[in-house]
Amino acid sequence: MFFAILKQFVIAVAVTLLVATILVFTQRPKEMSGEGGLDFSQQLESGRETPAPLLSLPMRDGYDLKVRTYGGADNVPLLVLVHGSAWHGLQFDRLASELSGKADVIVPDLRGHGTAPGRRGDIDYIGQLEDDLADLITAVAKPDQPVILAGHSSGGGLVVRFAGGEHGDLLDGAVLMAPFLHHNAPTMREDAGGWSSVLLRRVIGLSILNTFQIKALNYLPIIQFNVPKAVLEGPLGDTATTSYSYRLNTSFAPRRNYFEDVAALPPFVLLAGSADEAFVSSQYAPTMGPVTDKGRFDMILGATHLGLVNDPRTLGIIEGFLDEY
Repeated sequence: MFFAILKQFVIAVAVTLLVATILVFTQRPKEMSGEGGLDFSQQLESGRETPAPLLSLPMRDGYDLKVRTYGGADNVPLLVLVHGSAWHGLQFDRLASELSGKADVIVPDLRGHGTAPGRRGDIDYIGQLEDDLADLITAVAKPDQPVILAGHSSGGGLVVRFAGGEHGDLLDGAVLMAPFLHHNAPTMREDAGGWSSVLLRRVIGLSILNTFQIKALNYLPIIQFNVPKAVLEGPLGDTATTSYSYRLNTSFAPRRNYFEDVAALPPFVLLAGSADEAFVSSQYAPTMGPVTDKGRFDMILGATHLGLVNDPRTLGIIEGFLDEY
């Protein structure tokens, strides 16, 4: 009897793994049109003529994380700004400069992203982005200095993930700008309003394999970004990251039970634009509010998903939040 049950179990596992593998390899990336996604025009025009220079900060594995720093006054919090998907720290060059009197501001090019040669690629394991942020905070935070982690879009999702992970106790506050919560959250529009294309069969297959601790295929791309041709053909075109592997995309987003990560957030302010093309901004408060009472939700009328970052009202709200520290 025992061997019969064991045989059935082995067969079931083998069939499951076979199906998962078939799902992974029967869906491949496609060519993106570069049309109908997010409007990058304001993003490209908002940078300063001379952006802050890139510096190197060694991580635990010896990797040189590229960062930009914006000096602050005395007795101010540390503010780490985390960029969104496909882009890099230059997204925040203007905002970071404007906030430099209120905080010690540091902006990383997350691993797998950036303007420096050889920066794009992949990460080594799920959770490495959190470890990098923890290493950054530990390296630059002054004794007893409050630490605020802020992020836009997928970067906001990484802030939520960080709060719910093993390094969450490093945070004293959070700023969430139109954060990604989960692919099936009420805040999500289909394909993020035309910005992303998910290889769903491949995601399902890799998720099954990872349940069995089979991670050898986690390097495969599972999401593509519809980066406009104007961006790809411009001077910063070769700095865009147009797809993410399974492990990079998983590391960027809150966990499957994203409510637990949301509940772990420190005091936070969430900003979203009423004209957001990627997410349903009106759903943030009703989605997150039932699991946390630490947040303030602000709607920026007329602001788009990318335009939110450099909207003057965003600057004012973040300044006010930083004043509390």
